[in-house]
Amino acid sequence: MDSDRNSFRVILKDPSAFLPVGMSLIALAILGVSAIYGMLHGAHGLIRESDEGTTAHLWQILMAGQLPILLFFAIKWLPRAPRQSLGVVALQAGAALASVAPVFFLNL
Repeated sequence: MDSDRNSFRVILKDPSAFLPVGMSLIALAILGVSAIYGMLHGAHGLIRESDEGTTAHLWQILMAGQLPILLFFAIKWLPRAPRQSLGVVALQAGAALASVAPVFFLNL
């Protein structure tokens, strides 16, 4: 059945669907680990550095690296299963916003 092949779960198992979500969550985890590391060493969580450190560079690479994968996903899945793929895009956007929020609100 065609709808079974294009269900939300099937689409989400495609690497072009789950990789951006994973990359956003890893970027968020990097911020969390950096905050915990900073607290353990006397800082009060994430601090703005004069020179971007490893945390900032890893975060930027993960967030920018998602864009070509997201574009590929949209080209591949939006014409095939628009409703289901929009759900995956919403999940990807939510994960990206969760990773961007600390950077935005803490002015990092």
